[in-house]
Amino acid sequence: MGQIKSTPKTSSTSMKVRLAGLVEANDLVELESILEDLHPSDVADVVEALDRETGVKLLRALPADLASETLAEIEEGEARSQLFSSLDPEEAADLLRKISDDDAADLVGELSSDHQDKILAEMSNKKAIEIKGLLKYGEDTAGGIMTTSLVSVLGAVTAGEAIEIIRIKGREVGGFYTVFVVNSQNCLLGTVSLGDLLVADVEETVKNLVEPVVVSVLPDSDQEDVGHLISRYNLVSIPVVTSDGVLLGRITFDDVIDVIESETTEDLFLFSGLSDDEDIKGTSLDAVRARLPWLFLNTMTASLAAAVVWCFRDEIASATLLAVVMPVVAGLGGNAGQQALAVTVRGLATGSGPLEQTVSRVRKELLVAVVNGAAIAVVVSVVATVLAVNMGISVRLGWVVLLAMWGNIAMAGFAGSFIPTFLEKQGYDPAVASTVFLTALTDLTGFLLLLGIATLML
Repeated sequence: MGQIKSTPKTSSTSMKVRLAGLVEANDLVELESILEDLHPSDVADVVEALDRETGVKLLRALPADLASETLAEIEEGEARSQLFSSLDPEEAADLLRKISDDDAADLVGELSSDHQDKILAEMSNKKAIEIKGLLKYGEDTAGGIMTTSLVSVLGAVTAGEAIEIIRIKGREVGGFYTVFVVNSQNCLLGTVSLGDLLVADVEETVKNLVEPVVVSVLPDSDQEDVGHLISRYNLVSIPVVTSDGVLLGRITFDDVIDVIESETTEDLFLFSGLSDDEDIKGTSLDAVRARLPWLFLNTMTASLAAAVVWCFRDEIASATLLAVVMPVVAGLGGNAGQQALAVTVRGLATGSGPLEQTVSRVRKELLVAVVNGAAIAVVVSVVATVLAVNMGISVRLGWVVLLAMWGNIAMAGFAGSFIPTFLEKQGYDPAVASTVFLTALTDLTGFLLLLGIATLML
């Protein structure tokens, strides 16, 4: 097996100082000796580890091909846009010419409209038009991640003619995995494999070799849905077409990997009650700004549960054992709800297919919560009964605990599955049904059930 060269330890202060020194000294020979064998993504780590001014100098010192691919590999965000905008329009345009149009559109899209115009003015009309065409689509849509660079042939040509066309277009496109077949109006007819073209008679018409497209997407389709389709059908690329079937571009699996990572990060943040705008590499102040609003919201929701406790303060004063049991009832409800929420969000995120019934998912989680709630409630109520007897309190406290615990866990299982399912049906990201809201709900319900039932029975 071949060996993989690892990136230099960019987190090391000594490595950063060394690279910065080489950049300042304009020692291109030494720089190339360090970076020439590295993948652009590894060089991107080096650039990100340096301050912006030094990073710009390093980009200018690198060969144009490596510098352009390095820019494309740097994580999207404010740091990359500032780095790219620090280049002169001529320099930026030169780098954009050497990368695919979708990567170029991503870079240009992070800049102000004025800066975009200056860079595009330095490019050929064809390349500028391609980039502008991609910029009109939302960044989270299929159009926003597609590339117009593809290999297509007319269905009316012969296999021999198609092979010659593919040879010419293949040199311009570079890496391609699928040959698309279109008609004279550029409407997608299907695909044809290179193997079928090579073994077919040279006079065989391509339309006789066409294989139907497994699935295609519209340019305004959500990028997360595109990722699900490529994963579900094990595709290497997926065509993007208009509502009339006109072929616009393609999305490859490597683009989808980035989408899945982005969507997973967003869902994880939302699931934890954080803003998806928070940058992992941002400053402490950025993190405070992103998280503080959620903590204020959590304070408000927690205050509702506190208000319930205040309303039943006399009952708690007369039976202090209720205060001991309250966090147990609320905590177990919260855990049960979080289990249902995690499983449900995961199921929605992976997309189990068109035959999946969301009602059955909610019913399943409710049944699981009812059974688990009954088992846990019996155990906790027995302990509560023993404590009540020892403290001279009515044994009916055990029944109070049993009913409250059972009811809260059952409600938590239902809410943990219903809330994200409902949000998904309404077109919202189900991950926003975070533990911030669910925990507040289980606390509120748990306290209401425990103290309310205690008021009636004790």
